[in-house]
Amino acid sequence: MLAGCTALVLAVTGSARSAPRSAPDRQVLPANDGWAASGTGTTGGAAADPAHVYTVGTWDQFKAALTDGGTAPRIIRVEGTIDADGPSCASFTAPGYDFATYLKTYDPAVWGRGRNLDGEPDDSPEGLRRASQAEQEKYVKAFVPANTTIVGIGKDAGFKGASLQIEHADNVIVRNLSFESPLDCFPQWDPTDTADGNWNSQYDSVDLYGGTHVWMDHDTFTDGDHPDSSLPYYYGRIYEQHDGEMDIVKGSDYVTASWNVFENHDKTILVGNSDSDSTAATDRGHLKVTFHHNLFSNLVERAPRVRFGQVDSYDNHFVAGDGYGYSYGIGKESRLVAEHNAFTLPDGAQDGTILKKWNDSPLTADDNDVNGVPTDLIAVHNAQAPGEILRSGAGWTPALRTKADPPQAVPGIVDHRAGAGHLC
Repeated sequence: MLAGCTALVLAVTGSARSAPRSAPDRQVLPANDGWAASGTGTTGGAAADPAHVYTVGTWDQFKAALTDGGTAPRIIRVEGTIDADGPSCASFTAPGYDFATYLKTYDPAVWGRGRNLDGEPDDSPEGLRRASQAEQEKYVKAFVPANTTIVGIGKDAGFKGASLQIEHADNVIVRNLSFESPLDCFPQWDPTDTADGNWNSQYDSVDLYGGTHVWMDHDTFTDGDHPDSSLPYYYGRIYEQHDGEMDIVKGSDYVTASWNVFENHDKTILVGNSDSDSTAATDRGHLKVTFHHNLFSNLVERAPRVRFGQVDSYDNHFVAGDGYGYSYGIGKESRLVAEHNAFTLPDGAQDGTILKKWNDSPLTADDNDVNGVPTDLIAVHNAQAPGEILRSGAGWTPALRTKADPPQAVPGIVDHRAGAGHLC
């Protein structure tokens, strides 16, 4: 059973008989369902022949299914939880790398806080850290080709420690999967990141890098067994081993993220990753993304943070927890429309913090509820942060939407139907 909905005929690992076209692994994005429905729409691997339908249960089998068959459409059915963490961090460690030596060498009391590590040679502690990280990267990243559907079988399918790369690939569907965030074994210390420095890590659970026509549906993203609260501190800063849950960058376009759960994470989603001129040249006119009927729970920030993107976010439920920073980050040349969303904030959290101004980019934010009360998000932000005034009016009206639910109904609908294991 797939989420208790449609019976599927499974085969042993490798090619499987084609499932009925009505089964979830053959489903395509419905018409008008967000930006991914634009133009050619998003069909993933629905046209796969029986020789290119795979059922996999290990990381090696999954990677093999991604590369088998060249450019032919493919369906990959994931059974159970696939562990992509690797044997251990020690298995990726470059000869000669020693973390204690790294800490001693780049201690701010010795190295300073305003001097970066970019010029460190390959045989330095930083060079050996880079080499170690490169080994882990080769293992945890999996590159998804065009015309692919990846779907979880049952209620417990997913990945632990995987980083799916949708890089310059068109027409991809990823559904009914749980993603436990990758844990970077070798974060880099950056003395120039804020006045105090920061540890920065690699590996998003899903990374769209020039990906187009992508449908992410009924997936769950979480830090799982390794929340930030479990991570140590060095140099007075958290040893951050997580990056994002899903980033949409480098000219990615026509993306719909629907009925997902994003939970228990810090820096969650980027739409556009830089303000630089080179990034602007790539991203202007792109990064068209729809978020609808997603649950954003116990997150700190970036749900999402937007640069350049033309983003439609409606009928989502945001549940804030301890350490809440903001939900929507308003970045350079962004054009966000945020409507019909519900926000549940704890006592003491200000509704003006839902929006965070990074740049003077107007947005539309109509018909949103905060703790059950209709709230003008722009007005309360401007009242509570008078030095960071936001302007109203994104300059466009979304046309690609399924039926919009009223914000007062959103928590009851989304909380019970979003995430892996609820796909019908």
